[in-house]
Amino acid sequence: MNVRTRGLTGVRGGLAAALAAVCTVAAATPAVAASAPAPVRGATSATAAAPRFLKPADLPPHPSSAWTAGPVVSGQPDPLPPCVGAALPSTTVHRDYWTDVDAGAQQLTVVERDERRAKEFVELLRRDLADCAAELMEQDPEVTATGRDYGTVDVEEGAFVRGLATSWSWGGNDVSLFAVGRDGRTVTVVRWAQLGGFQDAPVAAFRTTTRKAVDGLY
Repeated sequence: MNVRTRGLTGVRGGLAAALAAVCTVAAATPAVAASAPAPVRGATSATAAAPRFLKPADLPPHPSSAWTAGPVVSGQPDPLPPCVGAALPSTTVHRDYWTDVDAGAQQLTVVERDERRAKEFVELLRRDLADCAAELMEQDPEVTATGRDYGTVDVEEGAFVRGLATSWSWGGNDVSLFAVGRDGRTVTVVRWAQLGGFQDAPVAAFRTTTRKAVDGLY
């Protein structure tokens, strides 16, 4: 893969800035049908199909707004998402989702050359997510961050879910849920975020979203 560095980008503002970017950029994008990414170079006929992405209805329901999805886009998202962004290769394919209010989501998928590399990528993401809260606070003294492990999801080759709540000395706070799952040599990451704290995170519904994301890749 082309990118395997670690470290957080855009720490100041953290998840709030990333969420604002997702909502702002996505809201400016017309709601069009997602175009499928090109087949993987060198894939056999059995694996040539491009991985599928979540539908808006697959995301945790929002109490006051429907979800809207943007197109499927090849390449790293800009800005990179917190915690997992530094590990994403240039071959990433992603899709943004947004509501009319304060919630946003993103799915990022990487097809590796083989299952060994896919397993290694999953473990890299696991470490980055586990270390994210501590690294955020180390890099910005105005941030207080707490991570939570929400366990595994039994789907395909496995998935896990983590949460991250952040607050700033000036009063802002937000919460994110991350899922990482693998089907063969394909790894997908789902991120959900909104203003608030852990008490506002729809963990059970997000675990259902995780299952749909991984099970629906192929």
